[in-house]
Amino acid sequence: MADEPQPQDEPQDAQQQQEVQFNVQRIYTKDISFETPNSPSAFQKEWKPEIKLDIDTRTQELSANLFEVTLSVTVTATNDGDTAFLCEVQQAGIFAIGEMPANNKAHMLGSYCPNLLFPYARETVSNLVNRGTFPVLNLAPVNFDAIFTQYVQKRQEEAAKQALESDDNAPPKLDS
Repeated sequence: MADEPQPQDEPQDAQQQQEVQFNVQRIYTKDISFETPNSPSAFQKEWKPEIKLDIDTRTQELSANLFEVTLSVTVTATNDGDTAFLCEVQQAGIFAIGEMPANNKAHMLGSYCPNLLFPYARETVSNLVNRGTFPVLNLAPVNFDAIFTQYVQKRQEEAAKQALESDDNAPPKLDS
C-alpha cells in the first residue's frame, strides 16, 4: 500500500484547467426551395442530367460564444440543356463555442459546424428531389476541411499581395 502513487498537489497550468466547450444548441432548416421550371416536358426526355452543386457557409455571432452557422446547398440539374430542377436548402445550427484561440474557433465555424450540418441538408435535398418524382439523388460527402484550408490559403495570399502592393505604393524612405 505504501508503494501506491499519491496524487500530486501541484496546481495545473491555467490552460489545462480551462476546458474548451462545444455544444450544439439546435439544428434546423432555415429555408427550402424546389423548382421544376420546365415541367412537365422535363419528364418526357431521356434522363441524362448534369448536376451542379454549389455550397456556401455563413456565420453570425448571436452573443458571446454563441454562433449561428448556415450551410447553403444549391443543386441544379440540367437535362438536354434545360433546367430539370433547382433545389436550394439552407440548413442552420446554433453552436456554443467556449474560449479558444481565434484560428481554432475559425476552423470550428468554417469546417466542423458545416460538417455537422451537411448530412441534414443532404437528406433534405434527397427528399425534395424524390418528392419531385425525379430519380434518386444522393450527394457525395464534402470535405469541409479541404475547403476551409483552401479558403485560409487564399486569404493569406490576398493579404500578402495587398501588403506587397502597399509597400510598392509607399513613398521611398530617405536616409538621414
